[in-house]
Amino acid sequence: MSVRELYVKGAHVWIPDREQVWRCAQLTQDYKNHLVTVTFEDGQTQEIKVKSDEELPPLRNPEILIGENDLTSLSYLHEPAVLYNLQVRFCNQNAIYTYCGIVLVAINPYEELPIYGPDTISAYRGHSMGDLDPHIFAVAEEAFTQMERDNRDQSIIVSGESGAGKTVSAKYAMRYFASVGGSDSETQIEKKILASNPIMEAIGNAKTTRNDNSSRFGKYIELDFTRSYSIMGANMRTYLLEKSRVVFQAPEERNYHIFYQLCSAASDKKYSHLRLGHQDNFHYLNQGSSPSIEGVDDGADFIETCKALSLLGISEATQNQMFRILAGILHLGNIVIQDNGGDASTIDKGDESLAIVAELLGISASELKMWLCHRKITSGREVFTKPVTLSEATFSRDALAKHIYAKLFDWIVKEINKCFAAPTKPFRFIGVLDIYGFETFEINSFEQFCINYANEKLQQQFNQHVFKLEQEEYVKEQIEWEFINFYDNQPCIDLIESKLGILDLLDEECRMPKGSDQSWVEKLYDKCKKWDHFSKPRLSNTSFLIAHFADKVGYECAGFLEKNRDTVSEEQINLLKSSQISLVHALFTEKAQVAPTKVKVLPTGPSPAHSSKQMRKSVGSQFRDSLNLLMLTLNSTTPHYVRCIKPNDDKMAFTFDPTRAIQQLRACGVLETVRISAAGYPSRWTYHEFFCRYRVLCTSRDIVRNDMRLTCEKIIANMITDEDKFKFGRTKIFFRAGQVAYMEKLRADRLSACGIMIQKNVRMYIHRNRFRRMRNSAIVIQKYARGMASRRLAHHMRQTAAAIKIQACVRGWVKRVQYRRLVYTITRLQAHARGCWARQKYQHMRRDRAAIVIQKNVRQWLTRRRYLRAMRGFVIVQGLVRCFLARRQLKKLKIEAKSIEHQKKLNKGLENKIISLQQKLTEMKNENSFISSYKEEITVLKTRVTDLKGVEKQLKASNNQVSELEARIAELTKELEMERGEKMDVLTQKERADKENRELIEKLNEENVRLTKELSDAQKEETKRESEEYLRRKFEAEKQQLILENTDEKSGYQRLLKEFNRLEQKNEHLEEELAKFKGGNAHKRTASNVSNLSGASDAPTELVHDDASEFSSFPGDDDWMSDIGYGSVRSRSSEMSDSNRNLDNIEWSSQKTGDTSEIKIQVPQKMEDITLVLQLQNKVRELEKERRNLSKQIDHLESSSPPDDPQHAQELIRLQELEMENAKLKDDLNRLRKSIADSEPQNNRVQEFMRQFEALQDELERRREECIQLRTVLANRAHDLRSVTQTSYGKDVDIVNEDGELVLAYQTQKQVNRRQLEDELKKEKQRLHETETDYKGELERLRRDNERQQKLLAQNLCKSDATNSETLLQSEIMRLTSENLNLQGQVDNLTEQLKKYKRSLRAYAKKLKEAGGSSSKRSSAQGSPYGGDPTDMLDVNTTNEGEVLPIIRKKEREYMGMFEYDRREEMQIIRVLVYELKPRVAVTLLPGLPAYILFMCIRHTDHINDDEKVRSLLNNIVNGVKRVIKKRHEDLDSTVLWLSNVLRLLHNLKQYSGDKAFQAENTVKQNEQSLKNFDLSEYRQVLSDIAVWIYNGVIKLMEEKVQPLIVPSILEHEAIAGLSGNKPGGMRGRTGSVARELESPVEPQKALDLLLKEMTQFYRTLAMFGTDPELITQVFRQIFYFICAGSLNNLLLRKDMCHWSKGMQIRYNLSHLEQWTRDMRLHESGVTDTLAPIIQAAQLLQARKSDDDVHSICDMCDKLSVSQIIKILNLYTPADEFEDRVPISFIHKIQAKLQERAEGEQAQATLLMNTKFAFPVRFPFNPSSIHLEDIELPDALPLTMLKKV
Repeated sequence: MSVRELYVKGAHVWIPDREQVWRCAQLTQDYKNHLVTVTFEDGQTQEIKVKSDEELPPLRNPEILIGENDLTSLSYLHEPAVLYNLQVRFCNQNAIYTYCGIVLVAINPYEELPIYGPDTISAYRGHSMGDLDPHIFAVAEEAFTQMERDNRDQSIIVSGESGAGKTVSAKYAMRYFASVGGSDSETQIEKKILASNPIMEAIGNAKTTRNDNSSRFGKYIELDFTRSYSIMGANMRTYLLEKSRVVFQAPEERNYHIFYQLCSAASDKKYSHLRLGHQDNFHYLNQGSSPSIEGVDDGADFIETCKALSLLGISEATQNQMFRILAGILHLGNIVIQDNGGDASTIDKGDESLAIVAELLGISASELKMWLCHRKITSGREVFTKPVTLSEATFSRDALAKHIYAKLFDWIVKEINKCFAAPTKPFRFIGVLDIYGFETFEINSFEQFCINYANEKLQQQFNQHVFKLEQEEYVKEQIEWEFINFYDNQPCIDLIESKLGILDLLDEECRMPKGSDQSWVEKLYDKCKKWDHFSKPRLSNTSFLIAHFADKVGYECAGFLEKNRDTVSEEQINLLKSSQISLVHALFTEKAQVAPTKVKVLPTGPSPAHSSKQMRKSVGSQFRDSLNLLMLTLNSTTPHYVRCIKPNDDKMAFTFDPTRAIQQLRACGVLETVRISAAGYPSRWTYHEFFCRYRVLCTSRDIVRNDMRLTCEKIIANMITDEDKFKFGRTKIFFRAGQVAYMEKLRADRLSACGIMIQKNVRMYIHRNRFRRMRNSAIVIQKYARGMASRRLAHHMRQTAAAIKIQACVRGWVKRVQYRRLVYTITRLQAHARGCWARQKYQHMRRDRAAIVIQKNVRQWLTRRRYLRAMRGFVIVQGLVRCFLARRQLKKLKIEAKSIEHQKKLNKGLENKIISLQQKLTEMKNENSFISSYKEEITVLKTRVTDLKGVEKQLKASNNQVSELEARIAELTKELEMERGEKMDVLTQKERADKENRELIEKLNEENVRLTKELSDAQKEETKRESEEYLRRKFEAEKQQLILENTDEKSGYQRLLKEFNRLEQKNEHLEEELAKFKGGNAHKRTASNVSNLSGASDAPTELVHDDASEFSSFPGDDDWMSDIGYGSVRSRSSEMSDSNRNLDNIEWSSQKTGDTSEIKIQVPQKMEDITLVLQLQNKVRELEKERRNLSKQIDHLESSSPPDDPQHAQELIRLQELEMENAKLKDDLNRLRKSIADSEPQNNRVQEFMRQFEALQDELERRREECIQLRTVLANRAHDLRSVTQTSYGKDVDIVNEDGELVLAYQTQKQVNRRQLEDELKKEKQRLHETETDYKGELERLRRDNERQQKLLAQNLCKSDATNSETLLQSEIMRLTSENLNLQGQVDNLTEQLKKYKRSLRAYAKKLKEAGGSSSKRSSAQGSPYGGDPTDMLDVNTTNEGEVLPIIRKKEREYMGMFEYDRREEMQIIRVLVYELKPRVAVTLLPGLPAYILFMCIRHTDHINDDEKVRSLLNNIVNGVKRVIKKRHEDLDSTVLWLSNVLRLLHNLKQYSGDKAFQAENTVKQNEQSLKNFDLSEYRQVLSDIAVWIYNGVIKLMEEKVQPLIVPSILEHEAIAGLSGNKPGGMRGRTGSVARELESPVEPQKALDLLLKEMTQFYRTLAMFGTDPELITQVFRQIFYFICAGSLNNLLLRKDMCHWSKGMQIRYNLSHLEQWTRDMRLHESGVTDTLAPIIQAAQLLQARKSDDDVHSICDMCDKLSVSQIIKILNLYTPADEFEDRVPISFIHKIQAKLQERAEGEQAQATLLMNTKFAFPVRFPFNPSSIHLEDIELPDALPLTMLKKV
């Protein structure tokens, strides 16, 4: 194949361009006659004439290769291909990393990207460098893996110009090492390494015109590792700090960040002594006129810097001294030096800055002023002081400031290294070099010269390493190769560092007394002209040119000598040595051997003999030595390269400037790597990959399945004839540059020809079928058209005949209508005439009648007026007579009123009236109080009436249509009346109209009723539907919120528990290592050996409640449900009630033959006052009020909770028990009253009291019956509600009741029937009115009774003692009644105490019997555990020795479901059931049998009420399980076995705890076997924590087994091999990593079957040991999430997987997992929902990607985050050239559409899924149906020490 064959019409080439560097163009015709005609994308045409084929423009790579991860995988390797590929990846795919062979090219995005989180670190951990997309973490993993595998030191060299992102890349590399090589010591060195970054950035970084955070020094950090490859320490070296920035900054630049941070803290009182202010007030900070950086808070950064300093062990006092030095430097710059005339300078005495500097640095202000303006001159033995000029003094001040800062910088680095220092010698290290890249400016000085010199050395090392790797690859593949000529920059290095080189001449000139920059450069012109890389500019005598590897750079000689000397006055140094500040003194008194200085001090006298030579070295010599040391270190390690590129100078995000990029690519060596690769064989394929890709280019006879190499040779022989274009290696085929593009062209042509052939045949088939269908259709159409024409003719004939007939009928009808109209007109005229005559006659008759009526009324009025006038006269006469008689009577009464007897009568009546008025006033007050209460009720009723009125308004509004119809009827009626008035004579017409109107009204009424009913039904239905929808949404929202909160709480608690177990295990390991280190063999208890459940612990511990907390406790149970501390086992028999009651007047004794106790009451003889009557009445009223309140509470409780609620059921059961207890108490009370009555039969007062008490009892029974009736009504309503629920849900009513749906349904039904209850509310209002009337009558009755009692009291007060016997009798009755009430309460309390004492006595007697002591029959009977008479079971005989021997009768024994054991055998039981129980033995037993046996032992300890025994047993169980799991944590069977048993023990403790919440499914026998004495709820929580710990261990084991199978089975498995068609790969292919050449642990074709096999084995193991089905679902839900996260994360980091065929394969592989869940019946539990993200990713790869599909794709990918969707679309690459790429516009539309969703997805900001995420585990209560008494000990378990009881 010749080059000409590729330059054909349609080929794409690159044409040089000044603005874009390279422009893409297309050939418009084939290349011939040395003429190339091209057309650019903008339509411009250009003809290019070339001299030879070597000058042809570079060819563009095929579309399928553009955007590749590795630049060496490109077929055409040249500058435009590299530049365009980087631009496509950066701008279109937002990929900032790209491989170029062994180099990682990193482009600064100027934007925060979510690709550096812990998930990304874990994703790259364990993967080779070419497995996933390029990343800085991949380079770090490569270095870490090579260190582990090759046992060799590594180094990462990060270079680039300022602003390219070198520091950030180095920081992320160190973060990766700190994460994967976490320190196992207590110093947490990895945190300190990360904490050093803000410190070094503060003191070494500054803002420049190119970068806001530019590193102005180079650093090399060595991370030291132990033999276990964990970080143990670090060391930092720094190079060439830019000290000149301390005293000078260019425009738009800043000084070092630390100065601005200090100024931001000036307002803090803590730093007020520094005398700081705004940064513009300092000369050293305001020269750049850029005091702030956008988006940077200097104050916050200062706080972070202080925290980092504290973390590294620098005390606050030392930090304060540091800040004093830095503030002193700032104030030193503000010292104003004035010209004193001539060659002298001076400083004003009142200079405030001078005093501040002296104070902050702890030195003398006068001496500082002296030596800033003077210097010493030594001549022989004489010393002179000479003033200096203004410029010299200013230079001296700035030199002092730079020297102080450099010393402080070195001291901070030294302190950081002390903190990083490893305690022992490190085993290996990884070095990270962050150094400046090649720099060239308009004016280049000494700093640029040193930087470029360092880059020359690094480039030389890089070229040698690249060539070495190429050579190793060829040797490894056993192919012939020729020496590759590459650029050697050794001559340039010799020019700089050799003898009589630039540095040597510079040092020589510095040693000259009168050396100058000009003399030095003249020496360069003379001595260095022999070097090819050195030249002199034509128009300058002060500069020189050096041809570096990247470009030719011109350097100005000004300042070279001074910067190389870096001199500081010795007097100033001595002044700083005498500082009162310890840190300042220490900085300048360090020994040279400890920290060699880079500053030369001008001596004032002869040099001391002991001064070292190193102190006199120049800056250039020191830099050369340190650089040589660095190169020696790098050459001893395996280097890895990161080249950082700055895409633009404007710091715009994802904006690519080709001109700036190509300059950096040429300078950083990337193009040199490409050139070396292109000179050899850059394209490399394995034989299998080559065959899969290009099998279409061969025939079937060329394929040899057993020999892929032979097959590939046959394929290549048919394509390439020149053998130099390819080489066959041992495992790969090597191709020259351009060959892959040629083969891709042949492959595309072949596929295109095949496609054309397929299309030809398909189109022929389609057109043939289309013709046949058209012909058949034409025949059918003709048939139907002819039939239609015939039918139309027949239809026309029928229409003509019908028209003639219609015309005849219409004409006859018209004549008849005309005749009828004429007759009707004549008749109407006659009717109007007759009517007019009748009306005239009627009007005449009306006028006559009216005249007669008027006459009658006038005559009547005249007669009435005469009568009234006569009567008025009679009345006047009578009044005058009566007035005369009244005056006479008045005189008599005045005379009589003056008599005494009359006054007495009046006063007597007045007293009675006053008393009656007082009584009435009292009555009115009482009545007012009752009326006020009723007013409140009336107010409530009014409120309800108002609500009903609102409802009524709604009804009125709903009847608008009816009103409109009625109005319409009224209008029609009015019109009818008007017509009736005009046509009264037409009676027949009126009757007909009336009849029609009546019929219309009836119809309208019927229609109105129907519409009203339909409207009402529709409104009811709408209200019902809206209510149901609202309640459903509200219920779902509350339910989801509660579930979410519960999930978050459980997840957080389980994370803390997991972290606690991890720390506990780590602590044990550390203690074991400590014990080994000390050499002690004695047994030492660790934290896990000591029980954390000891009851002796006084420390309170907070616990998370278990599932029992989800159920409400009952009133009255607070005494036994209370807690007494963590780890306590409390005996319920120890609970005593209050016994401090008054029992002086009560004597009781127990009867031997019954349970009845006789109570004797001695009635005291003291008489009480009659006021006891009023007290008793008050007591009765209080009891009545309390009864009413209790009734209201009962009604409220019964209405607030549904009858079918578990709590309500428990309340009903408890109520029945209380009623039984109440009946028993009533019987006891009746017997008590009877005994009192029998004891005093002669006492009438007692008999009267008994009768009154019985009457009160009857009234109480009547009230109770009323309450029962009310509850019956409530029960009936509940029954109706249950019937509604059963109608909707069938038999599954409990499910609705559990979720609270019953209450919601009841509320909804109530809201729907609101309008139907209006009549009932009216009735209720009427009933309340009647009740109010009854209450008023009752008040009136009580008022009368009160008056009667007051009269009685008044009479008794007036009576004598002789007549007071009846009153005293009543008083005694009332007193006895009060005492009886008190005694009744005491009897109740004593009865409860008696029951408790009996239980305690039985327990104590049982203990005494088991202890072997002698006891009486009575104590034995009380201690019997079987209840009743113990003699039914045992006969106790006493021997002569006093022993109690039980005689067992021949009676079948009923077991109690417990095992008795001796406490000394406790550890043996634990050993058999826990330590020595093997999974293979446990499989043969009943699932959970160890848990059942242990619980039966716990039941026995509860039965005997042994606190210490149950505590010891439970502690040993917990510690035993922990120890077994820690020992066998890698055995899945053992962990699953104890997970199942721990949960079974936990369920048993709940089931038999006695809590009502856990007894719903228990049998009566199981409820009887509940724990009686101990409350083990806290141990349930401990067991739950252990179960969570074991569960996490099970998940971890499963994930470790599944992890190596995820990627091969989900992503790489192909049902149809070769369908995806691998694309060409470069040096960083998936098998080309230098760091790791390990094959996949599983073949992809077998991986899916292995994964399903592992899953099946997991399921069988869980089911075999009896794991709860709910827990199995949770286990596989977590495993499926892990599979989804692992596969999706890998997919997001692999560009080669993102195409449609791979999406189809992934979806097919996932369908196997879905089918597996269906086979295992797990699909209904939502396990496969966790696979939704990877499923949607596969669907996204398969979906169409056009503008019309934007909405469908966004809706389809609802489980993927926005960044994940965009990442997949950016990675999507067509598998062939026949498929179009995803347009950038489409991605932008998707991104814009997803922004709406992204606003509510803060949790989805990260790119990768969190593989460490764990769903919170739940352990639902699962009661057992196995009866404890049926459990037997198997022969496989040697538990002879257990005895079944």
